[in-house]
Amino acid sequence: MSGRPNPIVAIGNARFGNTLPFALIAGPCQLESRAHALEMASALKEIAGRLGIGLVYKTSFDKANRTSGTSARGIGLDAALPIFAEIREKLGLPVLTDVHEAAQCARVAQAADVLQIPAFLCRQTDLLVAAGRTGRPVNVKKGQWMQAEAMAGALGKVRDAGSGEVAVTERGTFFGYGDLVVDMRNFERLRAATSAPVVFDATHAVQQPGQGVGGASGGQREHIPALLAAAAVAGADGFFIETHPEPARALSDAATQWPLDRLDALVGRTLDLWARAHD
Repeated sequence: MSGRPNPIVAIGNARFGNTLPFALIAGPCQLESRAHALEMASALKEIAGRLGIGLVYKTSFDKANRTSGTSARGIGLDAALPIFAEIREKLGLPVLTDVHEAAQCARVAQAADVLQIPAFLCRQTDLLVAAGRTGRPVNVKKGQWMQAEAMAGALGKVRDAGSGEVAVTERGTFFGYGDLVVDMRNFERLRAATSAPVVFDATHAVQQPGQGVGGASGGQREHIPALLAAAAVAGADGFFIETHPEPARALSDAATQWPLDRLDALVGRTLDLWARAHD
């Protein structure tokens, strides 16, 4: 693979880089409660342990880009920070969460290991700079409208502000209205353009914006295994999967989160393909 970067290292055993062991970012879309978060993190830690892979636990304290103003957004930053700290301290898992405003970054960095920039905000200079100034690893999601090479500027803003560990996430490109496609060439293109590890977000890649009930985001969860398989051999450096014990009851992204009781098999299959591609 060309353009292989140095890995991003999130606290713990999760290291992302194409020449490194398989690593996973996983968790529920939204932080629904302390009990739910601890249950999910414990289950994911067990799965990662069985498979022998690195794990970063992800969840969002605020879903600030919901379709409707009446949709559930999350428990908020103040309530989330002690939960993030508890997951890190009790379970020994690194935590990743989204930031939406520059003012959130310093506070989030006190309790989370990785700051994530949402795709819709990937060109917001003040936000990227504030995340970089924390010195924490930063994962920048590629905007659904952006070509791979255009992400070099976004990651450059983070690096110039002080973060030495930066990753970029491929999560699909708009295909007309209300649908996304994944260009498998983008793993090589993004890595070459940004000199950063490239993570594949398999669950957001099957979203269908505005195609759900009442104009909410829909999705086609059934395509997740095939896209993961393709990404595993096309050069993705790591993987991102949102998961939930009962996706239909999830407070957000119900159409695309992967059932927790089927995650072990899905990741195991992807890991096998990854290993074959890296022999």
